[in-house]
Amino acid sequence: MRIEFDNSFLRDLPGDAEAGPRVREVFAAWSRVDPTPVAAPRLLAWSPEAAALVGLDAADAGHSDFARVFGGNALLHGMQPWAANYGGHQFGSWAGQLGDGRAISLGEAIGPDGGRRELQLKGAGRTPYSRFGDGRAVLRSSIREFLCSEAMHHLGIPTTRALSLVGTGEEVVRDMFYDGHPRPEPGAVVCRIAPGFLRFGSWQLPASRDDTVLLRRLADHVQRHHFPELHGRGPDGDAEWFARVCERTAWMVAGWMRVGFVHGVMNTDNMSILGLTLDYGPFGWIEDFDPDWTPNTTDTHGRRYRFGAQPEVAYWNTIRLAQALAPLFDGPAPLEEGLRRYRLAWQQAERDLVARKLGLAAADAADVALYGDLCRLLHAGQLDMTLSFRALGRLDPAAPDLAMLEPACYDAAARGRIEAPLREWLVRYAARLAADPLDAAARRERMRLANPCHVPRNWLLLEAIERAEQGDMGGVQALMEVLRRPYEEQPGRGHFARRRPDWARQRPGASMLSCSS
Repeated sequence: MRIEFDNSFLRDLPGDAEAGPRVREVFAAWSRVDPTPVAAPRLLAWSPEAAALVGLDAADAGHSDFARVFGGNALLHGMQPWAANYGGHQFGSWAGQLGDGRAISLGEAIGPDGGRRELQLKGAGRTPYSRFGDGRAVLRSSIREFLCSEAMHHLGIPTTRALSLVGTGEEVVRDMFYDGHPRPEPGAVVCRIAPGFLRFGSWQLPASRDDTVLLRRLADHVQRHHFPELHGRGPDGDAEWFARVCERTAWMVAGWMRVGFVHGVMNTDNMSILGLTLDYGPFGWIEDFDPDWTPNTTDTHGRRYRFGAQPEVAYWNTIRLAQALAPLFDGPAPLEEGLRRYRLAWQQAERDLVARKLGLAAADAADVALYGDLCRLLHAGQLDMTLSFRALGRLDPAAPDLAMLEPACYDAAARGRIEAPLREWLVRYAARLAADPLDAAARRERMRLANPCHVPRNWLLLEAIERAEQGDMGGVQALMEVLRRPYEEQPGRGHFARRRPDWARQRPGASMLSCSS
């Protein structure tokens, strides 16, 4: 098993003078630290598509060294493990130094396509940024990250990828809901892949310390490797780079809103500078449509990161990034322009979302309002978001059969109360389609490719997790296969395309989750 490495992050940016996991304040971009070996690394699952990005195949996955390397017990030639340093705002408050507390990067792999992708082990042991943690991850949270990372890719949403899931043969003690009931759980390590893992917080921390030299070096590094057309262009390049970060962020969040994904913890340290969905923790998927829903138990009071607030929270986060980058600019105008680009990108992304979900050639402000009216009906009627939009793609607007929405219904009485206004909405929708240039076949296909049939609902993940904790990875494998084709009807896979069952409504892990999830 061979991977070519070129670790530009270490080469371009200053490192910590001290190596090892001793917890400390670090005034550098990274710290040298090795993964902590585990008792019995065993490969539980892997993604052939993600593996191919770094030149690995089934023969490599079948080799005994694969689990050792991606469980943290061995290093390949060229690997130089490190943990990155960054800060961030958590739930709106500045938290100071945070850093990779349970993630250790192995190196930057150069893939067969020439692309650069950082390999990172999550759950690999203590680092200088672990604070009071053990640096480990449980099987439960690792399965969630592994499956959702790959699901988001196949849904067409920018994301980090997941290469492998390795069991450690060790137990990890976790208090899942922070309620005084810790219990031992099986441990695991996920290897995730991305062009880079820099976050908004990577710039916020040196800015908080007035370290403009590191701010500059970070900006030069990310432009050199990820925005090469802007590198060396001076202030104009910096301004365009920030604007593109804002635009990418807006389009990423639009992808979340299209499929019903709720990140759950949109702290600035969890926002990728490359516009990738990053750090899968207490995420969730909208079931009965509710714009105020959050899956995160820590967020149930303020609901800061609720589904409907995600576009505005992302904008707030770009403002925090702009504040961090301010020392690189002579005045606020370029940063204000970048923030304006976020708002313009969101407006465009929202209209694209509406056009795709409703099967229109293009959408304007009136169509956005039409879509909003439908969402309010789904909320009032307690209808499943995924199933409702999938059904809408099959409805004949000229002769609607609302019985097609029955599989999406969580409360018959609530659905009955919206039946009349829903019929009125369909009349408006039919009139709008009659004025649209797309024919019926093109409309249905456009909607099919925008409205998934299969998403990694939390209760499906819980079913797979419970089987895995008993030593049966069949549930993970089955769900992985389904999620590879999220927009296709899959005969015999009806279980994975049904609404949330009653047992999962209030079930821990299937409804609400914590940041340790």
